[in-house]
Amino acid sequence: MPPENSETPAFDVVVVGAGPAGSAAALEAARAGMSVALLERGPYPGAKNVYGGVVYGRILDELVPHWWEHMPVQRWVTRRSTMMLTDTQALSVDFRTEDWGRPPYNGATALRCDLDGWLASLAQQAGAVLVPATTATGLLRDSAGRVCGVRTDRPDGEISARVVIACDGVNSFLAKEAGLFKKVTGKQAEHTSLGVKETLALPREVIEERFGLSGQHGQDIEVLGCTGAIPGGGFLYTNLESVSVGVVLSLTGLAASRTRPEAVLAGLKQHPAIAPLLRGGELKEYSAHLIPEGGYDTMPQLAGDGILVAGDAAAMCLAAGVWLEGVNYALGAGMYAGRAAAAAVTAGDTSRAGLAGYRRLLEDSFVLADHRRLRRVPGLVFSDRVQHAYAGLLCDVAQGFFTVDNPRPKPGLRRLLRDAARGHGVRARHLLSDALSGARSFR
Repeated sequence: MPPENSETPAFDVVVVGAGPAGSAAALEAARAGMSVALLERGPYPGAKNVYGGVVYGRILDELVPHWWEHMPVQRWVTRRSTMMLTDTQALSVDFRTEDWGRPPYNGATALRCDLDGWLASLAQQAGAVLVPATTATGLLRDSAGRVCGVRTDRPDGEISARVVIACDGVNSFLAKEAGLFKKVTGKQAEHTSLGVKETLALPREVIEERFGLSGQHGQDIEVLGCTGAIPGGGFLYTNLESVSVGVVLSLTGLAASRTRPEAVLAGLKQHPAIAPLLRGGELKEYSAHLIPEGGYDTMPQLAGDGILVAGDAAAMCLAAGVWLEGVNYALGAGMYAGRAAAAAVTAGDTSRAGLAGYRRLLEDSFVLADHRRLRRVPGLVFSDRVQHAYAGLLCDVAQGFFTVDNPRPKPGLRRLLRDAARGHGVRARHLLSDALSGARSFR
């Protein structure tokens, strides 16, 4: 706890943002015996947070043993689908397994107000001080120019700390003020998407009948070909008594199209393959959120003198085709940031060099290993052919394959693929080039 006689509260660690990254950082630092302040600009953790809806919990095995016994889960994802759409067609690859419906589980749908509140409460139980309704407006620096705390919009203003961990989301003002983004090339808007989502209430028995579910099993559907001329994709997730449906749209593509994001979402909801799943749903929530999708090549420096950055603030959302994940990477990065901060405080060296252990922990974990290996995938996924040609091409091949057109003989697969490729302006060299790019990206 801070000294009672100090006008400026002094902590070992100040964490800005009580999302998954921030709460994980505060939890680990507090467990290590540090005095920790966890700042949240919303009135409570989860009030300001938006995401698609699925949490992949393997990292929680290390952070919160037997987490599945305590985490506020809506449904366990036992069915995952990838759906490709045209205006009149839909082709799905659908996978389900009972293995994901029992410990140790794979993924779960959860509501952020519940999830974030639970994570922050764990940090509080470990000794962190939660400070809600508080916005960090800037950094404090000592006489040598090192970060030593944050300014806030509270009447008492400043909070000093040996280490600041910035988990303040995409477009992190603190990371930018610290100069951690100065080596990132390219325009940030080109690597940012806008996610818009609606949560629609439906009776539990209706959800289970429509999606072929039972008990606490749930489904996750990722959608390609549903955003028209705007690069992006869609999603549909089941909760206990609601469904979450949304689209993720390239920010620059959205601006160029002069289309409202809610209009794109309305188009997805009206598609013949989606509308029957949503029929009768009552709108409970509409939300929007910026998503950093540039991946490894757009990450800032992760440590400076007295400061670390994690989660969306460090562009750690993985946007790689069938993998659109953020919470698990935020949890991992936050956990390692908390550990690195505690180690640096204990060693008495919170300089950039003293905090370098954070990067090493990330390099040895899935967080940076996945991002580095899949660094080229965002460019492939948002390419014109993947966005505007391949969904229709594959739907046409499937329609031709399953069409019974007697008395004509059945066409061969090679002919179907050739005709569909020609119809969508895709040449053999394009298919080969993209296949090789995908193979290199996923190797």
